[in-house]
Amino acid sequence: MSTGADHALRWGGGQLWLCPERAAFWPDERVLLVADFHLGKAHSFRRLGVPVPGGTTEANLARLGALVDRWQASEVVFLGDFLHSTQARGGPGVPAFAAWREARPTLRLTLVRGNHDQRAGDPPPELGIGVVDEPHARGPWALCHHPQPRPGQAVLAGHLHPGALVGGTGFDRLCLPAFHGRGEVLVLPAFGEFTGTKAVVREPGDQCFVTDGVQVFRVP
Repeated sequence: MSTGADHALRWGGGQLWLCPERAAFWPDERVLLVADFHLGKAHSFRRLGVPVPGGTTEANLARLGALVDRWQASEVVFLGDFLHSTQARGGPGVPAFAAWREARPTLRLTLVRGNHDQRAGDPPPELGIGVVDEPHARGPWALCHHPQPRPGQAVLAGHLHPGALVGGTGFDRLCLPAFHGRGEVLVLPAFGEFTGTKAVVREPGDQCFVTDGVQVFRVP
């Protein structure tokens, strides 16, 4: 259920709840939409000798599990980039996700392949994730990884890791994860903890909703 911090949005003829945890929920079908999970990204960086913080996989899985429980979701659809790289397949993230998955045997999981998935390969079979190519038609939307307009159809996508600058000027500004809508395309923020954001250059008519992790609010 909504906590009051979620933001209701009518998009392309369908109802969504934009969640502070950087996901969206489709109540009609009880589907949770998650973009850019990037499982194993921190491990991949460590393999290259880059020191990065630990615990990101555990944080991602805890947040995902809390969302599934809160909304009583029947399915999670990953909008691309589930695995970060081929190196991630041999890291600790896969068994951690397998344990998370084992605790939720009736939850349906679907991945819409993204650019990282093309390189890393489909998720290991033990994770129980169905895989489809984009565009994946579901309800009123085309579910994609790449945010490309489709004639006569609204799109939900990821890939860009959108953020929006809020605050004052100079060092008094923050770039917060954002849901960014332009035309008929809504781009979700990256779900993964260790993914980063890129401030979008907004144009007239765009819709932008940022999350501080506690609440979603619209940016004028």
